[in-house]
Amino acid sequence: MTTKTTTNSLPIALDILIARSVERAGGWIGFDRFMALALYAPGLGYYANSSAKFGHMPSSGSDFVTAPELTPMFGQALAAQVAEALEKTGTDTVWEFGAGTGALAVQLLHALDEMGRGDVRYRIVDLSGTLRERQQQALVRYADRVEWLGELPEAMQGVVVGNEVLDAMPVQLLARVGGQWFERGVVRNARADGWAWADRATALRPPFEVPGEHDYLTEIHPQAEAFVATLADRLKKGAAFFIDYGFPEREYYHPQRHMGTVMCHRAHQADGDPLSDVGYKDITAHVNFTGIALAGQEAGLEVLGYTSQARFLLNCGLLERMEQGSTAERGMAARLVHEHEMGELFKVVGFAVGDAWDAMGFAEGDRSHTL
Repeated sequence: MTTKTTTNSLPIALDILIARSVERAGGWIGFDRFMALALYAPGLGYYANSSAKFGHMPSSGSDFVTAPELTPMFGQALAAQVAEALEKTGTDTVWEFGAGTGALAVQLLHALDEMGRGDVRYRIVDLSGTLRERQQQALVRYADRVEWLGELPEAMQGVVVGNEVLDAMPVQLLARVGGQWFERGVVRNARADGWAWADRATALRPPFEVPGEHDYLTEIHPQAEAFVATLADRLKKGAAFFIDYGFPEREYYHPQRHMGTVMCHRAHQADGDPLSDVGYKDITAHVNFTGIALAGQEAGLEVLGYTSQARFLLNCGLLERMEQGSTAERGMAARLVHEHEMGELFKVVGFAVGDAWDAMGFAEGDRSHTL
């Protein structure tokens, strides 16, 4: 076992909770368990506490901004694909996972209403009680059409959307050190006032062989893939669209990407140390979209397509909406599609229950062949 120490500053109650988990596990827990507690421990984890998270600027007390907070044109363009999917699948319910502030739900419902789909019901599945309160305030005008659930139902029909959901699902860390593979986990550091990295030998390997013998850190995503498989099992009729930052497998496990993709976000600044300020900042990892697509396919879903966020939104009519907006509105919407902003790093993957169709979001620029 090799150990690396880092400084730390913790909310006391979350610190105690994680310490007890480590102690019960014999002094070491995998990073996936640590990440789950840091983000989702009831009332204490980052997504379960009352701190501000979403916003344009650090002055708001927020940590990062997502596409729906940038501009309503994001939800308006996505609504075109959702409306098509509702029609193609003969369903009337939208399911959103991890709805954040509720901004995307408001945008989708408003746009669907404008399309004459005022009959559409909306279901939000979110683990955060504090975020649910914000969502309810944002969606008060749609209160009779929106329902909140704390877990995935046993059976469901409709169109699923998830914006920046998969990246927040706990990952396991794998480290190749001196030519040997280890699972990187977490222990108490020597001063017992923070956390340290600790590696244990493992039979786990990345799904794609990483060439070379150089030291290499990366992630595997069993929880995100299991989520997609479970969703496939319970979605009896409908479609699903996930938007997130990530890569196909060959890019994800490129030999030059040797530091992994785990990142933290606080006050609109990024850092690579998830063991510090635990509970005060977001922890994410990029998505391996090949693994997500395979998990869906193996569970019976058909892949509708895979492309960049820029191409997806342009296929769904974003440019036409931008032409009708003010200069300021066009500027914000441009961030959704510019390559150096969100346009290229963010990708979209779509699934269908049963036969696939030529979904508008993937009409041009489909990259399914790269998965």
